[in-house]
Amino acid sequence: MMNEYQKKLVDRLLELNEYISVNQAETWIELLWEDFETTYGKNGRKYEGSEAETTEKIVGQWIEFYGGKLHEFVANNPKYKDFLETNKRKLH
Repeated sequence: MMNEYQKKLVDRLLELNEYISVNQAETWIELLWEDFETTYGKNGRKYEGSEAETTEKIVGQWIEFYGGKLHEFVANNPKYKDFLETNKRKLH
């Protein structure tokens, strides 16, 4: 279940990338969110502020830098194809 921070990131990603669907944007945010939290937690770092705010900040930076080209990722990384190509039509 997506939290308020994640929904905001999905909306921003959809603004930056017209080639992905709502479902794909949600999947990207969930994957990036989990990846950051797992990596950050494994390193034993402490969050400054709440965990969700810190994760939103970092994932938000990734979206700003790479969001417009995330649709190109599947071509170079076929292991993610099943996650991201479930619906090729734009839903927004």
